[in-house]
Amino acid sequence: MSQPEQDDLLRKASDWWSTSIIDIHPGKIAVRGYPIEQLIGNVGFTDMIWLMLRGELPTRGQSALLEAALVPGVDHGPHAPSIAISRMAVSCGLPVNGAMASAVNVLDDVHGGAGQQCMELYRQIDAEAGADGELVDSAARVLERRRAAGDKMVPGFGHRFHPIDPRTEPLFALVDRAVTVGVVAGRYARIGRAVESVLRNTRSRPIPMNIDGITAVIFCELGFEPELGRGLFVLSRSVGILAHAWEQKQQGARIKGPMPKEIPYSYLGPERRDLPQRSDPKPR
Repeated sequence: MSQPEQDDLLRKASDWWSTSIIDIHPGKIAVRGYPIEQLIGNVGFTDMIWLMLRGELPTRGQSALLEAALVPGVDHGPHAPSIAISRMAVSCGLPVNGAMASAVNVLDDVHGGAGQQCMELYRQIDAEAGADGELVDSAARVLERRRAAGDKMVPGFGHRFHPIDPRTEPLFALVDRAVTVGVVAGRYARIGRAVESVLRNTRSRPIPMNIDGITAVIFCELGFEPELGRGLFVLSRSVGILAHAWEQKQQGARIKGPMPKEIPYSYLGPERRDLPQRSDPKPR
C-alpha cells in the first residue's frame, strides 16, 4: 500500500466516528472546546447538560430555569411504572445498572413520552398562528384537527392521579419571572395557557396543565427540540430510578412482583375442566 493510500485509510478510520462534543488526547480533555480542568468546580451539572446538548454554556437564567424543570420529574412514587420496574428488577437480583436500564426502557410514548408530544403540539400551534395569529383560535383549530384524526388525549394536560398537579404553578411562576427579566420570550407560555383555555371552554370538566405540559413550555422556551425534551425527562427520572433501586437493594426483599401474594389477580378464563379424551390418532 502506497503512503497516500495509507494516509487516506487513516483519515477514513479517524472520520469513522466524528464529533464536535469532546476532544481527547493523552493528558488533555476538552468539552466543546473548554478544558475539563476549567469546567470542574466552575460549572454545575445543569450547565454541563446544556453545554453537551447545545454547544455553548447557558446564561445563569437559562441554567436556573432548566434546573427547575428537571427537579420535579425525578420521582412520582413506587406506583409509577418506571420506578416499580427498578425496584422489581433489584429484587430479582439485578445490579443497580441493570435495574436502571430496565426502568429507562419503559419511558416510551405512553409512560414518559407526553412531554415530547406536548412540545410537538405547542410547535404545531406556533406554526398555525404564525407571527401575528391569535393563539387561542390557533390552539382550537389544531386541537380540533387532532381530535378529528382520532387523538383522544391532549398530551401535557390532565392527570390520572392529581386533580391539579402541584408541580405546575410553581414552575409557571418561574417561567413568568424569566419572561419578566428577559431570559425567555414567553411565546410558549402563552401557547400553553391558550391550550388550557380551549380545554376549559370545550370540555365538560377542567383539564388543567400537568408537569409534562409545563416542562414542555420550559423546554420550548429554552429552545430544545422535542426529542431532546424526552431525553431531559429521562435524565430527570433516572435520579428517582437510581434512588429507588438502591433503597430496594438495602431492603433486601427477593422476587417482588407487582403486588403482594395475598392479593390475587383477576382470572377471566374458563372454569377448571378436565382434559377431554381425543379420538384422533397420535401422530407418528
